[in-house]
Parts: sequence; structure tokens; C-alpha cells
Amino acid sequence: MSLSTPVVFIIFRRPDVTAKVFEQIRLAQPKKLFIVADGPRNEAEILLCEKTRAITESIDWPCEVIRDYSKQNLGCRKRVVSGLSSAFESIDSAIILEDDCLPNKDFFTFCQMLLNHYQNDERVWMISGNNFQNGKTRGDGSYYFSRYPHCWGWATWKRAWKNYQDNIVKWPEFRDSGLLESVFENPKEINYWINVFDNLLSKGKPDSWAYRWAYACWSNSGLTILPNQNLVTNLGFGQESTNTTDYSKLLAYLPTGVAEVIHHPSFVVRHAEADAYTAKTVFLPSSTNPNIVKLKKMIKTILKKLKFYFRKDNLFNENKGL
Repeated sequence: MSLSTPVVFIIFRRPDVTAKVFEQIRLAQPKKLFIVADGPRNEAEILLCEKTRAITESIDWPCEVIRDYSKQNLGCRKRVVSGLSSAFESIDSAIILEDDCLPNKDFFTFCQMLLNHYQNDERVWMISGNNFQNGKTRGDGSYYFSRYPHCWGWATWKRAWKNYQDNIVKWPEFRDSGLLESVFENPKEINYWINVFDNLLSKGKPDSWAYRWAYACWSNSGLTILPNQNLVTNLGFGQESTNTTDYSKLLAYLPTGVAEVIHHPSFVVRHAEADAYTAKTVFLPSSTNPNIVKLKKMIKTILKKLKFYFRKDNLFNENKGL
């Protein structure tokens, strides 16, 4: 297999997961490869960064390699944004992988085919390798359209990335315009994202490029292609990760499926039912999380018992004439 679409590989200080992802890139054999590396945050990370970068030195296939190594630590947001922006100065589209996003072989051909198919369709902003539908097939094709720009292994075009906004200064105007109701049907989710972006604007937290990219997509009605088979496994859950430190039974280490033959859906329309499922299970999980449901039931039972005992105690006191 020889991949004509350029690949951007973003790495930092985790040689173990980097080696696994780089092996999949080696099997895909892209003709052009950008290695974007962040610098160490302290002396203890210098060796880890060096070991991680060394893994990508073994290029045993015909490939043009562009190495974008930072001497200083820029952080996840600035390093990803600067690396992608630099790459898109010379290319029109790319497949993008971070060091903990392990793709299967079909991911590359899936992205390449759809990058070509929707190259001039400005309704479509990105292609993701992620599926969080728990086995449910959406629509009549090999993929469906979503509002969620899942980015654990994805692809996009220069035409879309140029709209990325690191400074979301227009967020209050977008929030107060009522346009969020056009993006999200669920009032709870609207409140969830208002809280996220209010904190992002006022406090700069979370320091995530992905939220800012989501805002760019939503404020421009950009659609994301999501496969009906998960094509990428996230290996990054744990204490060493930047934004996925909590283990998630729904999202961590998901198995991947086959997408060898790609059937295009009949219509380029967002799948509202699939997005509602994602909202419920990924972004608003408290209402369905079994542990939280169990805790709520326990609290409710305790409150009922307390109410009963207080009522019983009051009746006893009334009978005593107290």
C-alpha cells in the first residue's frame, strides 16, 4: 500500500504508544510525512522526547519527510495548531494522527477516498475515524454526517482548517444570538457547551485546540464524516495523557472494524438520531451512567428514610404533648 495523501503525525514524550502508531503509518507508506514534535517541559522529559523522536527516524519506504521539532514546550494546543498550520502552507489535505491514536489499515484508505470525494464540497469540513455508537449503524452508507468533529484520528482540508480560530472572541455574540438552538436540540447540551466555552474564553481552560476547532465547525455549519465502523483506538487514557486522564468504558480502547468497501450515503444530511445518542452517552453521561444512577437511588432511599424517621419522631412528640 502506498498512500498519496500526506500524513501529519503529532508526537511528544510517549515512545511506547508512538511506536505502535508509527508502525501503522509505516504499513500505510505515505509518500509525504510531517512529524510534528513538542519540546520537553522539564529536564526529566528530555530523554523521553529524544526516544520518541528517534522512533520516527526509521523510514524504510519512499517518503518525503518534513520534521517540525520544537525546542521549547508549546503545549498541546499551540503545538498542534502551529504544526497543522505550517503543514497546510504546502499541502491541500492531510490525514492527522496524534501519538496515542492507533488506526487500523482501513482508516487511511477511508480518509483518502473521502478527502478526494468531498474535496470541493464545502459543507463537509472533516473526516474522522471514530465511532461511538455502540454497534448501531446509522443511515444507508458506510458513514454518516455529524455535528461532532471527533479528532482521535482524522483528516481535513486546507480550505476548512483556515477557519480555525484560536481566539474565540466572537463566542459571546454566537452564544447570545440564539444560533446554538440551530446546532443542538437538547437544552441540557446547550447549557453544557455554554459552560465549556464561557470557561474557555474567561479562564483559557481547558487548554484544548479541539474545543476551538469544534467552535469553528459549529459556527460555520461544518459537517463531520463519521464511519459506521470504528477505525481508531485511543491508547491515551491514563495519568500521562493531557486531556484524557479519566478512564472511560465507552471511549477507551475501542475495538476497530472493517471498512474495505465504502458506500456513500444517499444524502449529505446530519444524522440527528446518532448525534442525540452521542450527546447522551459522551457529553451528558451523568443521566445514564450506572454508577451515578445507583448513587442517586441510594441518596433518594436515605432521604425517604430520614423523612420517615423525622415524621415518626414528630408524631411521638405530639403524642407526648411536647
